[in-house]
Order: sequence, then structure tokens, then C-alpha cells
Amino acid sequence: MTTPDLPRLIGFYRDVVGFELTYRFPDEGVPEFVALRLGSSELGLAANPEAGDPAESHRWELCVYADDCDVAVHALRSGGATVVEEPVDQPWGERSARVTDPDGNRMLVLSRLA
Repeated sequence: MTTPDLPRLIGFYRDVVGFELTYRFPDEGVPEFVALRLGSSELGLAANPEAGDPAESHRWELCVYADDCDVAVHALRSGGATVVEEPVDQPWGERSARVTDPDGNRMLVLSRLA
């Protein structure tokens, strides 16, 4: 999920809901992204100053890890997904791409770089 106020949303999911912070990027300074865990469930929160009314803008996407981002994107494209962002290496050590399913729901496809 994206939010214009990441510290506020981290506090809500950590202190009110009970999630545990398991990852943050970058390691120091103001976070841009955090991962939280509650039991076997994980939640990713990302800073987005332009995130507005959830009913009017994109505020969430399904995040899926694949063994190989490029292979997964090829399979998704062949199955009817629309590729919004082709696979690209990211500075935090993952390869990522974005697609939409046939209904227009967004999906972030990731694989870890070797």
C-alpha cells in the first residue's frame, strides 16, 4: 500500500494492529518502504506524497515473488496481463516489473538478484 504519511501508517499497523517491522529501505534516515509481518501475513507500505483519496487513485498492488522476474512477466503477458513496467534491476537488490491483470488490478513482480 502507498501512503502520503508513512510514519503514521507504520505506527498504526505496528502499534494498533500488532505487525512487526521486518525490513526498511533505506536502512538509515527517512524510510521509503517498510515490510511488516503479523503471523504468516506480510504487508508492504511505501511512501508516496502524491497518494490521494484511495477511491480516486492507485493505493495498493499485489506483490508476488518469482524465481525469475523476466520469465514470470513473459508468462503473465502470454496469459493476458498487460505489462506496465518491463523488468528492471532495483538498487535494493531485486528485479521488478509491474503488470495489470485482465481486470486492471496492479501486480508488482519481484525476484531477488543473485
